[in-house]
Amino acid sequence: MTKEQKDNLFVLVKSLSKSEKRQFKLYVGRLGVNEDSKFLMLFNILEKLSVYDEATILKKGIVKKQQLSNLKAHLYKQILISLRLNPSHKDIRLQIREQLDFATILYHKGLYKQSLKILEKAKSLAIVNEEKNVAYEVVELEKLIESQYITRSLSNRADELTIQAKELSLHNVLASKLSNLSLQLYGLFLKIGYIKNDEDYKQVTKYFNDRLPKYDINQLGFREKLWLYKSYLWYSFLTVDFLSCYKYSSKWVDLFYEKEDMIALNPVFFLRGNNYLLESLYFLGKYNKFKESLIKFEIVINEKWFPKDDNLDGLAFLFKYNNKFNLHFIEGSFEEGLPLVDTVLLELKSYRNRIDEHHVMVFYYKMASMYFGAGENKKCIQFLDKIISNKSLQMREDLLCFSRILNLVAHYEAGLDYNLDVLIKSTYKFLIKMEDLYEVQREFIKFLRGLGDIYPHEVKNEFIKLHKKLKEYENDPYQSRAFLYLDIISWLESKIQNRPIGLVIRNKFHDMRAK
Repeated sequence: MTKEQKDNLFVLVKSLSKSEKRQFKLYVGRLGVNEDSKFLMLFNILEKLSVYDEATILKKGIVKKQQLSNLKAHLYKQILISLRLNPSHKDIRLQIREQLDFATILYHKGLYKQSLKILEKAKSLAIVNEEKNVAYEVVELEKLIESQYITRSLSNRADELTIQAKELSLHNVLASKLSNLSLQLYGLFLKIGYIKNDEDYKQVTKYFNDRLPKYDINQLGFREKLWLYKSYLWYSFLTVDFLSCYKYSSKWVDLFYEKEDMIALNPVFFLRGNNYLLESLYFLGKYNKFKESLIKFEIVINEKWFPKDDNLDGLAFLFKYNNKFNLHFIEGSFEEGLPLVDTVLLELKSYRNRIDEHHVMVFYYKMASMYFGAGENKKCIQFLDKIISNKSLQMREDLLCFSRILNLVAHYEAGLDYNLDVLIKSTYKFLIKMEDLYEVQREFIKFLRGLGDIYPHEVKNEFIKLHKKLKEYENDPYQSRAFLYLDIISWLESKIQNRPIGLVIRNKFHDMRAK
């Protein structure tokens, strides 16, 4: 994405569908704005540009440079108002908010009974759809009106509203504490990554327990349970407890399948919950459950009633194809998975404004892994180079680390050993800068550094030694995660047995299913 395209107004205009553009022009027409209006002229110019170019806009002579910023801000606001009026964007939350706005207007006009009538409907709608924050706002406005205008509709009206406000407040406070905890754990995950020893485990567990509020699971509504399961999920990821990740991501997803109307109301949470469920099953190697969950997920997101917008389309694409790659990795069906590469590359062009660059790099790593498993090492190197040469992006350290290690292995496999020493040195320099290396990484780099001093007839014996050493870490809860990014053990077995790595992984998969 070019720097110019990051202009907020330009990106917003380019995100509009044909119907939304038509809606905007109809909205402008209803305002009584003539065709010579400057903000409409600016809209028409931006609509035709392929990249944002301020010089081109100024050449049109519709506005001076000093006034352009204000004109852009006005156009931005008008587009948002138009989108808000579009029926396709009127979800339950907007409908409730709209009713609250109407009731507030009626209240200020002194039409108290009419205002209370609308508020009662809005409150019922909010409570049914678990929108307790706005329900609390409704009750507070009801209290305000009742304190100024005694309707006498119910003798115990004051007590009723007080109890409702207290109950909603308690639910909202608990949901807020749980959502804060979930966000704090996610922030901690970004900061320290997965734990690597018992000391890390104790610190993270204390951090979690100190911030976990007291709760009665039987008293929790949909939203409080959602945040609770999300908090436990992040704690489980941090502590590398993939079985617990599966447990809480399952509970998360089951919330939606038990109350399916919540899927359309909270589609982002539905998508993310399924992605965490599939990720957990992939890490656990639960093939049947993984495949079943992926099929079920695809069926739902393809339903006509499933909400559609730019954000949701981007997330659905990201989660669906990431897990399609993972399905082939579990099966060892690398050759069969290669068509996915072209499909995703094509789709990425249309999603370029909706998928961040980090996730594009994750796709490149998966593509590189697919080609590596299929024995096409030069193509593997091409995709790894896109990650390694990207200096403008702050990517996850583990992604950069394993990209470099896989790059070394792919160069070795491709027979491109004329610059292997240089690659080993640059990789080693990168790795020693990392604060916490896995023992798996240390052993592998030590092996690669000594590779140049080994005679050809001794290489196989060195592979056997390294394999034996790394097998010690395979069931280590703190070290085994390194194998999830790069199956070094299967690669070593392929060298020892003189068989393609794809065949080795496929045989393991069939052996696992036969048990």
